[in-house]
This record gives sequence, C-alpha cells and structure tokens, in this order.
Amino acid sequence: MPPVRPDDREEARSWLDFTSRRLPPSVQRKLLARFGSPEAVLAQPLSTVRAEFGAEVAQALAAAPPSEAIETALAWLDDPRHHLLTLADAVYPQNLLALADAPLVLYVVGDPETLTLPAVAIVGARHATPGGLENARAFARALAEQGLVVVSGLALGVDGAAHEGALEAAHGKTVAVVGTGADRVYPAKHRALAHRIAERGAIVSEFPLGTAAQPYHFPRRNRLIAALARGTLVVEAAPESGSLITARLAAELGRDVFAIPGSIHNPLARGCHRLIREGAKLVERVDDILEEWPDLVPTGAVARPSPTTPPPVAADDPLLAALGHDPVDFDTLMLRTGLTSEALSAMLLPLELDGALVRLPGGRYQRTR
Repeated sequence: MPPVRPDDREEARSWLDFTSRRLPPSVQRKLLARFGSPEAVLAQPLSTVRAEFGAEVAQALAAAPPSEAIETALAWLDDPRHHLLTLADAVYPQNLLALADAPLVLYVVGDPETLTLPAVAIVGARHATPGGLENARAFARALAEQGLVVVSGLALGVDGAAHEGALEAAHGKTVAVVGTGADRVYPAKHRALAHRIAERGAIVSEFPLGTAAQPYHFPRRNRLIAALARGTLVVEAAPESGSLITARLAAELGRDVFAIPGSIHNPLARGCHRLIREGAKLVERVDDILEEWPDLVPTGAVARPSPTTPPPVAADDPLLAALGHDPVDFDTLMLRTGLTSEALSAMLLPLELDGALVRLPGGRYQRTR
C-alpha cells in the first residue's frame, strides 16, 4: 500500500480531524451513517447537527481541531511504512467489523494487508514460566509455518515469545496490537522486536500518535486482538489475567478459544483450566488447532511433531526424571533422589548450564525439556 498521496491528504486530514473530536465512537458512526463522510459531517451547519444529535455533539464539532496533532500525524504518514486505515478503505480488516465499536481509524506501521490474512491470536502471562514461554514460541513458529499470521500484544512474557516464534518461521508474519500510539513502543525492552515485527508484518493501534500506555487502554487493545484472529490460544494465565478477557471477547465474537493445560500446582495454569472447564478446546499439539480449520490445512500435508512434546528422558538422567514437570524445591529433590546436598548441587549445575532446567524464584527448579 503506498503512503498517503497529495490528493489523499485532505481526506486523511478530515478523518484525523473528525476522530479527534471528543465524541463516543457510537456517535461518530451515527454521524457518518447520516452524512456519509467525515468531510460532510464537518461541513454540516451546526443547527442541523444540534437538531438531530443534540447540543453536546454540535458543541464538539464546533470546537477548534487539534491542528498541531493533525499536522504531526500527516507528517508521520509521509513515511512509506506508515499508514492510516479508515472504515472507507478497502484494506480495512473486515474481521474488525464484528465489533460494535470497531475503530474508525487504525494507525499501522508495516504492511496493512497483513491484517486481512488468516490469523491466530496467542496470549498469556507477562511473568510466564520458562515452559510457558517455550510453548508460546513453539506454537507460534509452527502455526506461522502453516501460513497463519500470529497476533499478540507486544507485552512481556507470552506475547513477546509468540512474536519471536512467528518471526523464526521462514516466511512467518506477525501483528502486534498495541495499547499506545503506533509511534511508541511499550515496553521499551521490545523496541528491537517491534522493528522486526514491522518488517515482517504490522504494528497497529487505534490510539492517536503520542498516546502513552495507560491501564485502561489494554482491555481495548485486547478486543482488537480477539477480533482480528480466527481463534485465540491462551498459553498461561492467572485466574484474573487480561488474557482471559481476550478469550472471553473471542468467544463472544464467535471465534474459537484454545487453552494449553498445565500443572495443578502452577498458578499460571489456573486461568487455562478455567477456560477449558468453560468450553475452550484443550490443546497439546498444533494439529489440535489446525483440525478446527480444515480449509487452512494444505492438501497432503504431513503430520507435524508437537511443539510441546519433550524428548524422552535419557536412562542416565535420573535427576531429570526426579524433577518431573512441576517446579520442585531443593529439599524435596533431595528426598526424591536420596542425594546429599553437595552431590545434588553438583548434578544440578551442569543441567542448568545445558539449559535442561532453570532455577525459579524461591529456590525451586523446573525442567525445560
């Protein structure tokens, strides 16, 4: 998609002006339905608007537009990687029209057409376990290899791992829906990741440029994640996680909801277990997702190994067998193995250096394979 052309500039200005007014999205849509375009709305006599929509709406349209912000946005659009999608654009993602409050404009960095491709959302805990991060990365990579765009929210934890996994696929694409302006990166730690996402997909926001991160922005972001995708996979989530909001919104929109189960001792598995009890599909393999979408599976496709199936424990690795798949504290591991403290420490260190296990807060250990 080309950048805004000179003959498009006034149209872009009208959309930016109109959407900057302090009006609820529902009122904005009614104005567009009545008058046809932002330019036509802004050209209406205030008496007409007041008679049909009330004094508050007329007052909002009569206010002076934020000229500096509009000029900043128009300058931002001069970059060929930056785009303003409106409800009037052919490449506006049709999936978003399922939302009663679909954004009138979207700010996009990257390729806007990525938003129109078949997609799966992968979301989960910010403070995920090492196993959760690996699951997010592996599932994202495998799904991207099957041609699905991976949608997530650029947050720390599962979101970041999902974006990374999609980018590991040869031709993988990923979309980051953000809760800030598209010209900002939050968290700052993901700045390099955001640049890579824009090169292989898109960063999208409904918030004006310069908007900083605010807690109440993220539920709004989550509804776009849910709406853009065919289904949402929750990797790890606490019972009150925002990821469960995304899953609920996906279900309300008629999208599929998938969840990866975990240990009953892992607090971050409880949200997934709740989703499964409420009807989400339990997922252990990528094929558990793809079998729900047979139209996306290539003819004659060969079976794919599960990204969550760990390699078998070697016969000479009794310590990994004793660890099991739940976090274990040092004293419990001593009881299971019968080893002294010194011997156990000596055996744990090389396994940790090899990446076969990780040390968790509280002195606990967990296998990673």
